Amino acid sequence: MHYLIRVGSFGTLFRCQAQDATRYERGQRVVCRTPRGLEIGAVTAVVSADRDIEGRVVRRTTTEDELLVDRLERHRTKAVIRCQQLLADGGHEASLLEVDPLFDGRTLVFFFLGPIDQSVQQITDELASEYERNVRSKHFAKLLAEGCGPGCGTEEKAGGGCSGGCAVCVAAAACGKSGVTQSP
Repeated sequence: MHYLIRVGSFGTLFRCQAQDATRYERGQRVVCRTPRGLEIGAVTAVVSADRDIEGRVVRRTTTEDELLVDRLERHRTKAVIRCQQLLADGGHEASLLEVDPLFDGRTLVFFFLGPIDQSVQQITDELASEYERNVRSKHFAKLLAEGCGPGCGTEEKAGGGCSGGCAVCVAAAACGKSGVTQSP
């Protein structure tokens, strides 16, 4: 199946293919891999496969994903305020429109209006580094995206087969079910 997925602050749309046979409904939140990276998006429509695919739907979001998104959003807000302050203090012509945090916990996408010079680039680099330190979820986000290996998130793996105690297997064990709890 192919879907139109809305991601980011400006509602950018990407054509994504489901990586398995799961059917997704309009409005359902999903983890998807777009040209920008791993993101949380919302299904807007089922579309035909007659055009280029720009990404893939990895899976539905879980309760754990939504908790991570809340954490990323808190740090995004701090990055916006800090960036606006640095731009004003430096007398830059560029105005910050928005910042999109990607689900990987490392990437911030900045949107500016006006000229972007080397000093503005340095500000964004500094803020991205500060954001990653504050979020401290690089490893956790990687596990959510990739898991710990074959069978990750299954009851068998969570029941003792996971040597590293990855977040996905721990979540599956905590739920007491096969697999990770899915959001409706």
